[in-house]
Amino acid sequence: MIAVLFAVLAAASNALASVLQRRAARAAPADDAFRLALIWDLVGRREWLGGILALIFGFLFQAAALTTGSLSLVQPILVTELPITMVLIAWLFRIRLGSESWLAVGALTVGLAVLLAAAAPSPGRRHPDRIEWAIATLVTAGVIAYLVSMAKVTPGVARAMLLGIASGLGFAFTAALMKEATEVLSAGVVAVLTSWSVWAMVAAGLGSLFLLQNALHSGTLVAVQPALNVSDPVASIAYGVGLFGEEIRLGGWSVLEVLGVGLILYGSARLAQSPPIRRHAEVNPSDPEGENRPDP
Repeated sequence: MIAVLFAVLAAASNALASVLQRRAARAAPADDAFRLALIWDLVGRREWLGGILALIFGFLFQAAALTTGSLSLVQPILVTELPITMVLIAWLFRIRLGSESWLAVGALTVGLAVLLAAAAPSPGRRHPDRIEWAIATLVTAGVIAYLVSMAKVTPGVARAMLLGIASGLGFAFTAALMKEATEVLSAGVVAVLTSWSVWAMVAAGLGSLFLLQNALHSGTLVAVQPALNVSDPVASIAYGVGLFGEEIRLGGWSVLEVLGVGLILYGSARLAQSPPIRRHAEVNPSDPEGENRPDP
């Protein structure tokens, strides 16, 4: 299916973006956290700009996937971003992944297959009205605000995880708006530029990107990626069902769906915590000797 191909390409682009942005964000001053100064500092770094370019390609691939596939199908496939991220780290920095890492990749892959096979997501047949969008926006903004407020008073790895979940939720909501925006593409340039969903998508995407930069600035990929890669697809399925009327199988199938999500979470956490990846991720690129290494 063409939607699956575009979703995998989006995941690969996002994985490259995560690696490049992580390297740039860890070199930024600690005082830049939760400030626009963080973005100003990152703009001057070639690695970060390369990551943004990769992110743009990921955005385009994701839009193409959502044009032909449902939100509940496309977004879960994006969890493949995590193993692709780890493979890229291993390749770029000549790290050898052991059997434990590949076992984690297998668990994540099986979990994704079980989730999609059990849920059997089908495209929705309706479009949410303004009231439904308003309710979804208020709920999403409220949850993200709570996560960010908790992150501000939480140090270390927990802060990175909270911000990872917040950015995952933000990207899921951005994808829902993207799904809505793709409906006006055939109406011409004027219709696109005057559509509320397009500008709402841009705003949500930029806000989610800002949250992701703070997550990467606060902790390692070990903490951020699993939180991001699990919260995004789970929230996207909820948006797909609640807003667009997409259908997934429930009843007895729910047991397999929960099992699939559990395997994804297990595989994500084990992969991110594999010893060679963990040793590399915890070293600040501006401090290669590890003198200012953060706590695991």
